[in-house]
Amino acid sequence: MATAEQNVDFTTGNLFRHVSVMSLTSSIGLMAIFAVDLIDILFISMLGRDELAAAAGYASAIMFFASAINIGLSIAAGALVARALGRNDTVDAREFATSSAAFAIVVGLVIPVLALPKIEFVLGLTGAQGAVADMAARYLWIILPSTFLSGLSMVAVAVLRAYGDARRAMYPALLGAAVNAVFDPILIFGFGLDLDGAAMATVLARVATAALAMMFAISRYQAFVRPRPGCVARDFRETAEIALPAMLATVATPVGTAIVTREMAKYGSDAVAGLAVINRLIPVVFSVVLALSGAIGPIFGQNFGAGRMDRVEQTFYDGLKFLALYVVVVTSLLFMFRGPLADLFQASGIMRSLLYLYLGPLALASFFNGAIFVSNASFVNLGHPEYSTGVNWARHTLGTWPFAIAFGAVWGAHGVLIGQAVGGAIFAAVAIWLSLRVMAAPCRDPLKLYYTCPNQRMQVVMNRVYR
Repeated sequence: MATAEQNVDFTTGNLFRHVSVMSLTSSIGLMAIFAVDLIDILFISMLGRDELAAAAGYASAIMFFASAINIGLSIAAGALVARALGRNDTVDAREFATSSAAFAIVVGLVIPVLALPKIEFVLGLTGAQGAVADMAARYLWIILPSTFLSGLSMVAVAVLRAYGDARRAMYPALLGAAVNAVFDPILIFGFGLDLDGAAMATVLARVATAALAMMFAISRYQAFVRPRPGCVARDFRETAEIALPAMLATVATPVGTAIVTREMAKYGSDAVAGLAVINRLIPVVFSVVLALSGAIGPIFGQNFGAGRMDRVEQTFYDGLKFLALYVVVVTSLLFMFRGPLADLFQASGIMRSLLYLYLGPLALASFFNGAIFVSNASFVNLGHPEYSTGVNWARHTLGTWPFAIAFGAVWGAHGVLIGQAVGGAIFAAVAIWLSLRVMAAPCRDPLKLYYTCPNQRMQVVMNRVYR
């Protein structure tokens, strides 16, 4: 039987290779998640009823907040397990993984209990009304009870990444996408369940994803142990210190998107349509950039847990190098094929000019978003997750609204995109500067000795309540 010692040791070997392998494999899993959403919308739109697609959109807005909680818990699980593995403490690694999974299950069960009785009111806050609101509510009554499965799978995948198993961390998302793709047409068209069928297919996909992720984590690494109340209670504070800031940081992204969309709306529906196409292209062509934070986190965590600050800093620099190389290559390809891509979306007028602006020089600005993701990974794994929250919210508010307004006043709709990119560059510089300061003085905060002072690690470990 496999043991935890078979995990990939990020404290040795070529760091650039570790960063590349983790990022590329993580991006495949991330693309599968986006594919699930795309498959749902595709089949729902084939029904020819706009109100069904609208209902799915409103429901997705509610589901996002449940996903943000699960993402926060998975980030905490990955960081805590990676640090423990870095200091060769497999007992702590298993305990943290188990506690995180227990939190994900409890939270995933509480969310529908609290939300579903008031779901009509909650949907009303998003603007859903009448028959569309009723369809969205029915959709959520099917999906929300499976929130705990989504959380459990995210935690298990994060644990697999902490062990350095990039390949097995990728497979659960691929399986989920495949299950969704198979059952969507069967349930939607074969059984005539329409939107309800799409919801059921998503639940089946979550079951498959969680089952495979847990199977890999348990059979390969014995990554989980039987949960004990004392152990879970002890780990609550350490998990919450990472999970809560990560949740808040995740919520900042749609706020920034909403601000840009509002400013773009001033220049007409064609401008908004151009922005919508760009927003759908980004997760596909720059999935590697979006995956960077979760992919590079275990490398930071293991080396930090081992007290290898030289490798922590080199991981940061190699992450930026890999990011720059990827963005330049993808931007070059986008520029070469910008004509066919614009034709694919039947873009003309201002919509086409916006696409041409993005599918060329402006796509290079994805480097700055990626630099923030790399910095966020360093903050979370070096014991300062609150910096991630601050940087994300600053970037999507102060780094978005004033710049979109100012540049938009000069160059119209094109200026909104340019302003968003300029703001991102400024706050990427802030994030990099702050990350370098954290890496230079990791023991600055005396309240975080356990995380930030490896030479005092044994004294703190001895004070842990449960053994």
